Amino acid sequence: MFQRLLSPSCQHASQTMICSCENSQEHALDHGKRSFIKTVGGLGVVGGSITSLIANAQSASPLIDTHYHFYPPEYHKAWLDWEKERKIPHFPQLENWTLKNAISDLDKAGVTKAILSLASTPGLWFDLPVPEINKMVKLVNEYGAKLVKDYPGRFGLFAALTMLDVPSTLKEIEYAFDVLGADGVGIQTNYGDKWPGHPDFAPIFAELNRRKAVVYFHPLAAACCGRLNTGTYPAVIEVPHDTTRAVVNLLLSGSFAKFRDIKWIFSHGGGTIPMLAGRINFFHGSQKNINEIAPNGIEAELRRLYYDTANATHPAPMASLLKLVPSSQVLYGSDYPYVPMDTQAQALSQLGLDKSVLDQIRYKNATGLIKK
Repeated sequence: MFQRLLSPSCQHASQTMICSCENSQEHALDHGKRSFIKTVGGLGVVGGSITSLIANAQSASPLIDTHYHFYPPEYHKAWLDWEKERKIPHFPQLENWTLKNAISDLDKAGVTKAILSLASTPGLWFDLPVPEINKMVKLVNEYGAKLVKDYPGRFGLFAALTMLDVPSTLKEIEYAFDVLGADGVGIQTNYGDKWPGHPDFAPIFAELNRRKAVVYFHPLAAACCGRLNTGTYPAVIEVPHDTTRAVVNLLLSGSFAKFRDIKWIFSHGGGTIPMLAGRINFFHGSQKNINEIAPNGIEAELRRLYYDTANATHPAPMASLLKLVPSSQVLYGSDYPYVPMDTQAQALSQLGLDKSVLDQIRYKNATGLIKK
């Protein structure tokens, strides 16, 4: 079965960082080959011939990765410098990231197309002043747009947004869509002490709604909780919980109802939303303004959202997710480079899902959402 191992030597615990010092290993076995595999080692270590068999079977249909991180040179250096100043050990996956290796890994995993996006940035954009943040965001987006142009059909782009300053963020939206041709935007689940349903962000989402934009969220540990001594890393508990905070905040603020034309994507299977959907409905389903914030009910609002598979392909969260939402709302996501490129794809292949459902998750849903 799916297995996830976390490095015991990981020291990352910054309240604004996602600890990705993780060595995720998921042994995905083709459903139709289980009996054969058991004769050559069972569900433990899968040999190269079996891995090739899985890869060949998966290559029969396209694979679009909607949770794929990249590191433009200036941004890459700024991240490493930020950590160095604070004596924070670097993530090996980030430190060693290169475009050449990233493309090679796409080929090895059989990924047809990857949508470029940033992982959540440490600090509030490295704690830079707004003019410097704006400069960094433009560099990031132009680098991403160049990759889209230089590798036709191989990449798409969820453009980064500043979010900390409304006027400059609105300009970034205009530039990202009208000049760079972005497929959507990528933002964090929180910015300091503000989650996305905060009134300060309303003008930004109003413009994204006007454009019927795809809005992809990437989580990070909230400022309150990154250093809680729970015996594990923020990535294990706090990061997925912050996706839940963002979803609930957008729901209860009425943002989902108000900005009806945005296509919302949430990482990691929606964090803990599938498990907590009934609890959220129990406490808020009958509140006085329910018709304003969730005109068709809370669970109907949650079913409208899109969720990616990054670190959510274990049988338990996938079962919970697919009980909450139709398979049309699930997108393939790898969480590369923090997780090996083919980990989620291999795990999906062992869940016993119908081919029609697998094809929806692997590429059809993304194709319908991202038109280019």
